[in-house]
Amino acid sequence: MTEIKEKQGSLPQTLNRFVLHWGEMGQVWGVNRSVSQIHALLYVSDQPITAEDISGLLHIARSNVSNSLKELLSWGLIRRVPQLGDRRDHYEAEADMFEMVRRIAEGRKAREIDPTLDVLRLCTEDAVKDRRISKQARARLASMLDVVETVDRGFSAVMRLPTSRFRKFLKMGSAITRLVTAPKTKTPTRVTRV
Repeated sequence: MTEIKEKQGSLPQTLNRFVLHWGEMGQVWGVNRSVSQIHALLYVSDQPITAEDISGLLHIARSNVSNSLKELLSWGLIRRVPQLGDRRDHYEAEADMFEMVRRIAEGRKAREIDPTLDVLRLCTEDAVKDRRISKQARARLASMLDVVETVDRGFSAVMRLPTSRFRKFLKMGSAITRLVTAPKTKTPTRVTRV
C-alpha cells in the first residue's frame, strides 16, 4: 500500500499541487478552501486518514478540520471508516468520480434550485393576483419559472439513471448536441396503390 506521506507531515509535490488547486477551485465554486483541500487529500489517499493527520498534512487548525469534515459528510462525499484497534475516526472520500459528481449535483440542486423553484412558483402565482405588477413582469416571472422547471425535469431524469447509464450519458458529450441540432430529415410519404 502506497503511503501518502513522503516524509513526516508533508505530501509529494504533485499531490500538494493537486490539493492546493482543488482548494482554489472550491472557492470559485463557493466552497470553503479548507473543505476543498481536505476533500482533495482524502480523494488521493490510498487509505483512510484521521482528522489529526489531515490537520498535520495540510497545516490546518484541528477545529477547522472538524468543521470541514462535518460539511463533507453532510454532502455524502466522504465517510467515516472504523479501524480495528483505533478509537479515532478515520475518513475516506468517495472514489468513484461519477458518483461524486452525482452527489455534488444533487446537493447543489437541493440547496439552490429547489428553493428557487419554490419562490418562483409562489411569486408567479402571486403576480397573477396582484394587478400592480405589470404584464411584462408577470410574463418574465412565468418565463423564468418555465425555464427552471424544464432544467429541473431534465436534471432529475438524468439523475435517476443507473450509474452505468449516467456514465454513458456524460461520455456522449457533443453527440447529444449533434442529435438535437441535426437538421430534420423528411420522412418519405408512402403512396398507397389502389
